[in-house]
Amino acid sequence: MIISKQNRKVIFESLFKEGVMVAEKDCNAPKHHEIDVPNLEVIKSMQSLTSKGYVRTQFSWQWYYYSLTNEGVEYLREFLHLPVEIVPATHKKAARPPRPAGTRGGREGGDGAYRARGDRGDRDGYRRRDDGEKKEGGAPGEFRPRFMGVGRGRPTTE
Repeated sequence: MIISKQNRKVIFESLFKEGVMVAEKDCNAPKHHEIDVPNLEVIKSMQSLTSKGYVRTQFSWQWYYYSLTNEGVEYLREFLHLPVEIVPATHKKAARPPRPAGTRGGREGGDGAYRARGDRGDRDGYRRRDDGEKKEGGAPGEFRPRFMGVGRGRPTTE
């Protein structure tokens, strides 16, 4: 299919910016829902990139989901004449929230010693008492429930 260079550039810029693209399986749609290009041209451009190994395609519920591969990043960087410092949004590392001072993560506390098993905040508070025994109440240990009259329409005889 012949796609104008201008439309191809718009499609590739959008793909490189986000790192992913979606397209509805509607070849008669006048334009793509995100960019001002016919939907058929987006689908066929992505099909071409998929056959070259630059994009992975997933199809679900009448929508195509395209994700850029590492080889595709290099190809689009060369096609769009972009520097190495610019990367797609899906390839950027997410910034971790800063840790409080003096903590090292894991099960260690701020002083470096392991916390006691019961010192996990309010997670275990509803399960155990402070001395480790179970809460009172509930059925006794020898209680065995019997279900009468259920199962295959015949009552049990005991």
